Amino acid sequence: MSNLNLTSDLNTFEALCAAVDDGRGHPEQDQLAQLGQSIITEVIDAFANTAMEDSLGMIVEGLLGGFQSIKIRLERDWDRAGDEVKRLTRDFDGSEIADVELQEATQKARAIEAMIQAISIAQEGGAEAYTTQTGDIWSPWKGSTRRTASTMAQIDARDAVRAKRATQHNAVDPGAYVVAFRASPMATTQLDASRVFDALNWALTQWPTMKLATTGAKGPERLAISWAKQKGVDVILSTVDFSKDGKSAPFRANDRMIALDPVVTLTLANSLDAAVAETAKPFGPAQNAGQEAEKKGLRHMAIAVKARH
Repeated sequence: MSNLNLTSDLNTFEALCAAVDDGRGHPEQDQLAQLGQSIITEVIDAFANTAMEDSLGMIVEGLLGGFQSIKIRLERDWDRAGDEVKRLTRDFDGSEIADVELQEATQKARAIEAMIQAISIAQEGGAEAYTTQTGDIWSPWKGSTRRTASTMAQIDARDAVRAKRATQHNAVDPGAYVVAFRASPMATTQLDASRVFDALNWALTQWPTMKLATTGAKGPERLAISWAKQKGVDVILSTVDFSKDGKSAPFRANDRMIALDPVVTLTLANSLDAAVAETAKPFGPAQNAGQEAEKKGLRHMAIAVKARH
């Protein structure tokens, strides 16, 4: 077993900016995430615990929805720019003028693509700040863009296991990259939520086509499902069925997840907040998931507090 002690995810943003090669530089990914976090944090600090806090959800929804509207408009611009690139490519005659036009059109499309990604990073930073501080989940209220569309598919773990055993490549085939996640329902502090986001974001950068396997238990696992919805990551749900499996139900649910041979099993057996951890015992089913993964020779990573540098 190893502790997961990693920073937040990197994505294609830097590559997109490098491809634009504008000469003026671009904001850093961390700056954009911090921008979104700061906006929402300032709003929460201003309205929380005041006579106006009942409208806080609506205010945050409007602000994050504003990011969504910007992305939708940029997406339309990108579609038009992409059509122009296709037209110039189709009609390319090898001349210098045609070559310059094609290069300029391509650069324009890339610049819009980078801007869409920049807005997405800021929006996701704000959405995560809202969730970690309030426990509520924001999701796009209208329209969608390619990177943040709520296109999560929910797959039953039993179907996924059967598909894997039959090596059937169909809609419920879990594919090569399943990330399992099991956590204590008591791990509900802001620190816990933040580290869960870090862990899942890290996994997504390692395996961009990952599917998330979890039981959907209250607390961090439901938070993980909301994260998957925002990221468009499919979820393999291994529900705990006490009516069928009795007291062993949480462990049978683990067995179904581990049967999928996850590339990594992430666990959070207790709150990372020392005060909460002192009053709560480690969550047995989360510990069991990690142990069963290790017995099978699979990678297990326990989510831990960030290292202090």
